[in-house]
Amino acid sequence: MASLDAQQKAHFSLSRWLIGKPLETTALPHQVITRPIGLAVFASDALSSTAYATEEILIILALAGTGAATLGLSIPIAFAIAALLIIVTISYRQTIYAYPNGGGAYIVARDNLGELPAQIAGAALLTDYILTVAVSVSSGVAQITSGFPELFPYKVYMAIGVIVLMTIVNLRGVKESGRIFAVPTYFFLGTMFLTLGVGFVRYLLGDLPTVVDVEVVHNSTQALGLFLVLRAFSSGCAALTGIEAISNGITAFKEPRSHNAAVTLVWMSALLISLFLGITLIAHQIHAMPSETETVISQLGRTIYGQGSIFYMMTLAGTALILLMAANTSYADFPRLAALHAGDGFLPRQLTYRGSRLVFSWGILGLASCASLLVLVAQASTTRLIPLYAIGVFLSFTMSQTGMVVRLRKIGKLKPGEEVQGRETVMRYDPHWRLKSFISGFGALCTGVVMIVFAVTKFTTGAWFVIVLIPTLVFVFFRIHYHYRDVARSLSLEGKPVEVEKRPVQTIILVDDVHAETVRLVDFAKSLDHPWHAIHIAVNPDKVDSIREKWEKRVGEGELVIVPSPYRLLAEPLRQYIEDLQEQTPGSYVHIIMGHLAMDTFWEQALHQNSAVMFNLALGRMERVGVTSVPYQIHRNHKSEHAVEAAEAVLDELEADTVEV
Repeated sequence: MASLDAQQKAHFSLSRWLIGKPLETTALPHQVITRPIGLAVFASDALSSTAYATEEILIILALAGTGAATLGLSIPIAFAIAALLIIVTISYRQTIYAYPNGGGAYIVARDNLGELPAQIAGAALLTDYILTVAVSVSSGVAQITSGFPELFPYKVYMAIGVIVLMTIVNLRGVKESGRIFAVPTYFFLGTMFLTLGVGFVRYLLGDLPTVVDVEVVHNSTQALGLFLVLRAFSSGCAALTGIEAISNGITAFKEPRSHNAAVTLVWMSALLISLFLGITLIAHQIHAMPSETETVISQLGRTIYGQGSIFYMMTLAGTALILLMAANTSYADFPRLAALHAGDGFLPRQLTYRGSRLVFSWGILGLASCASLLVLVAQASTTRLIPLYAIGVFLSFTMSQTGMVVRLRKIGKLKPGEEVQGRETVMRYDPHWRLKSFISGFGALCTGVVMIVFAVTKFTTGAWFVIVLIPTLVFVFFRIHYHYRDVARSLSLEGKPVEVEKRPVQTIILVDDVHAETVRLVDFAKSLDHPWHAIHIAVNPDKVDSIREKWEKRVGEGELVIVPSPYRLLAEPLRQYIEDLQEQTPGSYVHIIMGHLAMDTFWEQALHQNSAVMFNLALGRMERVGVTSVPYQIHRNHKSEHAVEAAEAVLDELEADTVEV
């Protein structure tokens, strides 16, 4: 017993050390965050996109050459993206106040567009969150390998290791993970604004050099035209990823939730626009080049500070940290969105369960597993993952803003002071509904165009996968929903009588061998008010005579039936035997009693056949068949009465020369 207690305490201590002590359900209202922590939790994805958005623009423009005039188009493209970002921010700010319980594009689409558009938006968002983890972690590892090229061969292992670490931290809870990840988020903001500030000062003083020793991407294969500019614009729109995160996680904020979330959204957008435009302008001034071996941020840092300087290393470290921590936005939002889907019956119900730290643990583990698989397949290459990335983002943007247009048009039909209860929230007349509707409509048009351009231009480089994946996920969602609906209909008590006719019950004890556990099973069966008998599936015919003899000697009552199994199967002969019994007594129930050995540790349990699991699976689909599994605990160094009795039984068998090896 002492050994078992020690093992349980060791397991409990390890779990508490990794995840933290369990929280009571009543503590859920206290697991909310302030605006500074909310910025760290929900803005890391959006802020981190500034590390590669400018680079993605330059990579596309480089298809028409790496001249100053061509790459100089990155500046007007960046300002156009900033304008779109402002429009989307205003639209999502309206969403935050309209839907204070969160849910983002999924809830907005479900409330205004219908179930199918809602599932499309949800599939797009869930896909986006998985890709966010894969892209941000891969990009963060790329920043590290830019400064330490000798680590390049290990980038996949590094990326998966970061995902595992973030999973453990997030299992500790949103509040605690936010505090932990606030440090790298604000460190990145500090280092980047310092770098941009120094860069602008050196530019104004005429002391800003240009970048040297860059291995430029040589892929000049297209003429510079409108299509290429649109393609560069759509690639740079990666800067918008993460904007929707706060609207999905409103419930994580302290009261007043909508106000705190809206203020945090404005902070995030202001920081994002400042960083994105600043990086693009300085990158143009130093003549930064698209490269597969060195990121634009690395070029910018070493040009401003000098190769190997402490501030250059701080810039790389801050960027790498924010990129790695950007995955935390997905860890905050993916489990919540998956729980909403599951609560509506479109994903497995397990995703609605909260773990010991009041987070949706199954959602966190599912996100980590999918992202790790993506990193492994793409070999932690940001360039390979980016084409998969933005389609889901902009599809959700378009669905959300379109849903807001529909909602605002409904509001416009109300009379001043009139209120109507919608599916999610109360709709009240708003005198500014036309202006708000125009903003959301224009934003939906812009993000829809970006999505189409992205899908067309990136189709052959990987976007086709997402275009196929999202409809597939929607199909799976509805199949799950139909299953839950059919189960609910079958279990419903409405409109049909419940059959309460008393039926005969036949109890069967499954006997693998005759030992101490068998005696307990017989004693259990005798306590029931039903006729019983035992059966043995004769997988090994050589044991049959020995088992009969021990049954007569050790049990001495009840019938033992030997069921032949010429093909050494267990479940099939048992099923056939049960079917024969039910034919002999139509309408009867069959009660199966089986035992199984329960060990102290998982590895000890794995050493045994564990056939009870197989029998439960095999018998679970049979009509009028119930299964009772009776565990027999065996503990190391356990001097319980059962262990002593088992030892005495073995001694008796040795004396009678009936022990089997």
